[in-house]
Amino acid sequence: MKKPRILMILGALFPLLLFVFPLWKITLEAPQYPIPLGMYIHINDFSDVNPHDIKNINIMNHYVGMKYIPEAIPEFKIFPTGIIITSILGLLIAFRGNYKWFLGWFILMVSLSIAGLYDFYLWEHDYGHDLDPKAIMKFTNPDGSIMGFQPPLFGSKDILNFKAHSYPQLGAYALAIGMAFSFVSYFVGKKETN
Repeated sequence: MKKPRILMILGALFPLLLFVFPLWKITLEAPQYPIPLGMYIHINDFSDVNPHDIKNINIMNHYVGMKYIPEAIPEFKIFPTGIIITSILGLLIAFRGNYKWFLGWFILMVSLSIAGLYDFYLWEHDYGHDLDPKAIMKFTNPDGSIMGFQPPLFGSKDILNFKAHSYPQLGAYALAIGMAFSFVSYFVGKKETN
């Protein structure tokens, strides 16, 4: 059971790279911004892609009634704790050595990742649709409803004269690789046991 344990240890450790690399990146391209505006979403904060990007996004969003991007959100306290706990749990499972538990950890991580993506979607939806009715500029859809400015969860989307891009970064890939290691460790352990 040496090889499955090593794979599981790697699976448990890779998510810790979320503390080193950003999880996600949102970029806004527009003719008036020769250098696109962007922000990285880390496991515990937001950061500028270029100096003052978040400040400029907040100024621009103010005109259409969007909320300011906060310096902190509750998830920035929850997610780091969750990653540390699940990594420790993964290491304990690796040393326990039962390959069936490797699959359980994988399922837990997939479930938590889906919950995290859903939370991200809800945050984006609220951010893009809960607009200040006293905003300086108001835009409507062809049917007369108030236009929302929600960036895509994944991919690219046109919002007025902006093109918004939303894609995972190295932290998200590290999380996915860790989960893949645990999934493979299950099958390697099952094969060795049989």
